[in-house]
Amino acid sequence: MELTVDGKRVFAATGGRAFDPADPTVIFLHGAGMDHTVWAMQARSFAHHGHGVLAVDLPGHGRSEGPALPSIETLADWVAALIVAAGAEKAALVGHSMGAITALETAARAPERVSKLALLGATAAMPVNDALLNATRDEPDKAVDMIVTWAVGRSTHIGGYRAPGLWVTGSADRLLKRAAPGVLFNDFSACNAYGHGEAAAAAVRCPTLVVVGQGDVMTPAKKAQGLCDTIADARLVAIPGAGHMMMVEKPDECLDALRAFL
Repeated sequence: MELTVDGKRVFAATGGRAFDPADPTVIFLHGAGMDHTVWAMQARSFAHHGHGVLAVDLPGHGRSEGPALPSIETLADWVAALIVAAGAEKAALVGHSMGAITALETAARAPERVSKLALLGATAAMPVNDALLNATRDEPDKAVDMIVTWAVGRSTHIGGYRAPGLWVTGSADRLLKRAAPGVLFNDFSACNAYGHGEAAAAAVRCPTLVVVGQGDVMTPAKKAQGLCDTIADARLVAIPGAGHMMMVEKPDECLDALRAFL
């Protein structure tokens, strides 16, 4: 499905069922350098169980027109505009990593547009290691290798995935390496510069779910718990054996957590 937001073309996957804004709307927001495909299983399940689904490509990502937006604040304003453009009164936002802090900021800036929040792989602040940030600018292929090494949980690195023939680390590598030039540096810079997370979390008043992978070294469980404690109406779910890419590494467990909440 294609929408127009701020005069730019936006692509959103609808989970294999036509989007109807009269249904409860769920918007899935991907992380840095990624696109809508990371939500394939979750988007399809919600679309076929009574929800209107938009798994979007953020500006400059996937099939959406660029440029990539330079800050979490501008992304949050864009998400609020997306909800309006889709014809929905409000939406539940499900975000991962950069998409999670974007969802958090959206709920703080436009509370009338957000019914619920699900924040995956999130903390109030997401500072980026200097070596990684510099690599996203100067050596993007090296940066992708670093990201995949840290983002995918240890058990997933050694195999045992339920779907035969699916290589999670290889898929993550290809996904990040097909990002447009400059997008990784843009996204990681936006995360690194974001300093409003604690204030945004304190301002959120909608029901919130924080999901963490127990093996996540990028947004550790302790910091995710701190985010959860700051939000007035929030609870934490930890997924055993998952790293930062929990919705791909442990899609069933991730879906179970989201369905129980939404």
